[in-house]
Amino acid sequence: MTHGAEGDPTDPGSSDELAERKMRFLFALRSRGVTDSKVLTAMEKIDRGLFVRGIFSDRAYEDMPLPIACGQTISQPSVVGLMTQALQVNPRDTVLEVGTGSGYQAAILSQLARRVYTVDRYRRLTREASDLFHQLGLANITTIAADGSFGLPEQAPFDRIIVTAAAEDPPGPLLAQLKSGGIMVLPVGQSDAVQSLIKVTRTDRGFDYEELRPVRFVPLVEGLGSE
Repeated sequence: MTHGAEGDPTDPGSSDELAERKMRFLFALRSRGVTDSKVLTAMEKIDRGLFVRGIFSDRAYEDMPLPIACGQTISQPSVVGLMTQALQVNPRDTVLEVGTGSGYQAAILSQLARRVYTVDRYRRLTREASDLFHQLGLANITTIAADGSFGLPEQAPFDRIIVTAAAEDPPGPLLAQLKSGGIMVLPVGQSDAVQSLIKVTRTDRGFDYEELRPVRFVPLVEGLGSE
């Protein structure tokens, strides 16, 4: 695993401490229900410490959401793991992520899917995430600044769709861009109340909905952001 943003990697003390924190990080994921070995391997490979900047960087390996630029958050790692696990990504899948944020979720998906398209309304976030993907050599991620509530019709349909912001209902354009047999995982509910993480599976007959757990995400907002 790569080193995080803190400590001198040549100092065995800081290196050992970082390794210990990462071990606890993976243990916390397992204890909170992230049991899929492929998801755990991806989360071990993608260093969350690279996606958390500034004063919160020393908390990168704690199981908690943290603030990032543009008033957004990087999700709690166990929630990232549970959403990724529910998505059941296959190696040949094309995945759409709505809400790039820090880029952490897309980087994990890049380890599991053939191609990841990630969309965010804030150009600053897509630019910073894209730079980080380039540094990490994650060549199968395409990052786009756009209104994600409309999906990406020109790249549709998608095998998997993941939404990392809460809408009151699953957006119609995203449902329409899901392949038959495809899965979408997203939080739904009022932005100021407890939301539910749901899994939507498209069948030949329509859509099946499964409620997974209560969550709290930033609201899904239409239009492009000002940054």
